[in-house]
This record gives sequence, C-alpha cells and structure tokens, in this order.
Amino acid sequence: MLTAMLMTALLAVPGGAAEQAPPPATIDALVVTGERTGPGLWHVHGPTGHRGEAWILGTVSPLPKSITWRSREVEELLGRTNVVLVNKPFEIGIVRGLWLYLTQRNVFVISNGRRLADVMPADLYRRFETQRVKYSNDAEKWSRYRPIIATAFLEQAALHQVGLSARLDIGAEVRSLARRRSVPIEELKIAGVRDFIDALKTMPKATELTCVAAALATVESGLPRLIARAQAWATGDVERIQSLPDPQEVDACFAALSADAGAADLLTQIRKTWVDNVDAHLRQGDASLAVVNMDLLLERGGLVDALRARGYSVDAP
Repeated sequence: MLTAMLMTALLAVPGGAAEQAPPPATIDALVVTGERTGPGLWHVHGPTGHRGEAWILGTVSPLPKSITWRSREVEELLGRTNVVLVNKPFEIGIVRGLWLYLTQRNVFVISNGRRLADVMPADLYRRFETQRVKYSNDAEKWSRYRPIIATAFLEQAALHQVGLSARLDIGAEVRSLARRRSVPIEELKIAGVRDFIDALKTMPKATELTCVAAALATVESGLPRLIARAQAWATGDVERIQSLPDPQEVDACFAALSADAGAADLLTQIRKTWVDNVDAHLRQGDASLAVVNMDLLLERGGLVDALRARGYSVDAP
C-alpha cells in the first residue's frame, strides 16, 4: 500500500516523470485488448436481521497502460446501491507539486552536494546502476535523489517500458459511473501527500534501504510477476492473483515499514479508515459499493479479516 502511495506521490515531483526514450526492454510489453471486467466482487452481509450489505471491488496497481475497463456487474449494482466508497484522490497540480518540492526539498533530495553513490551502500548502488542504464541514458538522472526516491523513479520507468502504469485509477472510473447514475459518492480521506512526506521524514535508514532492495528486486526479476498479476486482474482471475505472492524482499520491506512507528501509524490509519467506514454503512442498513486495493482487502488482518472479526459474512467472488 505504501509503495503504491509512493509511486503516486512521485508523479508530482518535478524531474521524475519525463523520460527519454529508453533502450529496448528485455521483457515483452503487456498488451491487453478489448474490454476487461476485472475480478468479481466480494459480498459482505451481517447476521440475520441486519439489512445492510456491501460489495467490494478489489483493485491492483500497476495495471496495463492500454486497458479498457468496463464491469457490467458494477454498472448493474449501481442501480441498487445507496453509496459508493472510494479513496479521495491525490490532488496535486503542477504548482502544488513545485511548492512541495521546494519547501520539502530535504525529504526528496540528498543534501550537501552529495550524490546517490555517496549515500547508498556499494552493493545496492551497483544493482541500481546496472538497471538504470537499461531505462535511462542519463547517468545523472536520479543521482540527486535519496535512495528510496531514486529507486521509485527507476521502478516507474521499468513499469512504463513493459506496458504497466501506477497512474491508472479504477476508483476514478467507478466514481464517474456513479455520477452518471446519481449515486452518492463518499470519498474517504485516508492518506495524502503530507502523510507520505511525514512518514519519509522519520523513516529509519535501515528501513529505507530494505525497501530500496525490494524495489531493485522488482526491477531486476519481479516485472514478470507484476505483468502476470495485472493480466490476472484484467481477466478476473482472483485465484491467480492470490497465487502470486510478494517476493521475500517485498515482504521484508513491508515488515520493516510495519515496525517503523511513522509508517506503521499510516498503514494502521489506512486499514482502520476502511473498516470503520464499511462497518458504519452496514450498520446503517445501506447497500454500498467500495473500491479497495486488493492487498488491503486480502492481506492477513486486512479488510476481509477485519469485517469477519466484527461478525460479518464475506463471500468471495
């Protein structure tokens, strides 16, 4: 979750998104043609006598850049729901992006004129450079950014080259469908760029380097898994998604973030906001549709587990 948040926030940082034409990738790009429905919906309902029910659409990131998403199940469901629950989107224009970059420069950029090679352990830097030359001809392109930022930009470039994007927002598509059908939309303010920056400010160096190693592992060998996961989502294959667990390096990053007070508070805030809001609408007797990150939905202690712990039945697609 925090990794996806990082990727989204970095799209606003000047100098991060503009790319030269990179050399040919070593992995075939993902091509998705035709309409895709995504996975089925989880159905949440309470004990006998509880009138409320909720449907949950799980999303993944990154997704194919060229995907055309349309779920007739979601469209039909909007005809009988009271409210749609979605994340409040990041609202970062170029002016605010520049302001954040200038006022919070110390969070993103290495200080005192140093470069990435000066602050990143030699073994990690060698791995970074090996991958960097595949996706940018400019040796200085990300050299001024702190390790976690530089590797996030590298990962973004690698995703782009294989036909994936962290920018695609299924929640925005559902929001648009709901507006056309005059269904009320409740945007949950879960975490914003300020929360992300605060977490970066207090992140221990060891945690940062653990997550740098995870990002590098993704670029080095994890792209086929992300491609397979995106394809499984596009074709509605939930079992396939669940059969593609995170590699050890990503698990280690998540464990480090969970142990870090600032990041752990942010992750807890995200989980609690979703559980409390879905629960509240169920108790009110509403019929709701929630658009939730698949990792948050299915992880141990995630939304499915938390709702079951509160006495609800959750039926998988």
